[in-house]
This record gives sequence, structure tokens and C-alpha cells, in this order.
Amino acid sequence: MRYADAVALLRTIPVFASLDAASLKLLAFSSSYLTFHDGEMLCREGEAGDSVFVIEAGEVVISKSQDGQCIKVAQLGCRDLFGEMAVICNLPRTADVHARGTLKVLKIEGDVFLQLVTANPDAALGVMRVLSKRLMHFTRLYQSMQYAHPEDSYPQLPSAGG
Repeated sequence: MRYADAVALLRTIPVFASLDAASLKLLAFSSSYLTFHDGEMLCREGEAGDSVFVIEAGEVVISKSQDGQCIKVAQLGCRDLFGEMAVICNLPRTADVHARGTLKVLKIEGDVFLQLVTANPDAALGVMRVLSKRLMHFTRLYQSMQYAHPEDSYPQLPSAGG
């Protein structure tokens, strides 16, 4: 990917859209452009969360292993961002990420991502929006799983009165 193309891609990502031209150029310059083939793994659950990815073309499948089964958690596509939770929380990856078809991504080192987000309130707000949307998605997913198995109920919370 050409440098100018990387800048143009980053400008289309809501988290980075508010960055000035110099910040976008720095981000593009310090990023790596990678291509993956169908089924190839980008991230493995438990690995260090040291980078963030922006999908330029293709899709990824995010999955978790549970009781020997692979459970699809999400699917992301063009101009989606992933990996930011592990970088922000300084924690290992929480899921496996595989390419679905041919995948082209921009890999942003975690320290560069954090520096840009903490220095730019609009970028920080963009990250909060991404994380909030994901939280809502997983809340709906959890609720649909609970309703599918009525024998599993939500724990009772104490009433406000006592």
C-alpha cells in the first residue's frame, strides 16, 4: 500500500477522521501493511495485545474456544478497527482472529495508537463509541443466549429498598 493510500484509508475511519494531516501521516508512516489469506490467523487468544488493526479490504472472524468448540463472536469488514481493547487495557488478546477470504490490513503499533488517542479528545471519543457499540452487541448476544435457554436465569439483584 502506498503511503498516500494509507493516509486516505485512515481518514475514512471514524476514530481517526478528526486527526490533523500531520498526525495521519505519522500514523500511516509508522504502520505496517499486511495481507492474509483465507483462514490465516492474525491474533491468538492470550497473546500480547500490542497492536491495533484497520481492515482495508476483506473480513475477519473473531472467535473464542469454549469446551473444545470454536464459537464465532463477531465478523468485521472494511474500515473496521479491532485489537484496541487489548491495547487500551494492556491485556492479552481476548479472542482468536482469522482472515475470511483475502484480507488486507493496516497494523498500528499499540504505543503509537495510545499516543494518538490520548493526545486527541475526538479520537478518544471515537474509540469510546466503538467500544460502546461492541458492548451493546455483546449484551444483545448474551441476552439472546439467555432467552434461548430459559432454564438459565439472570441472577437476582437486591431491590433498591433493601
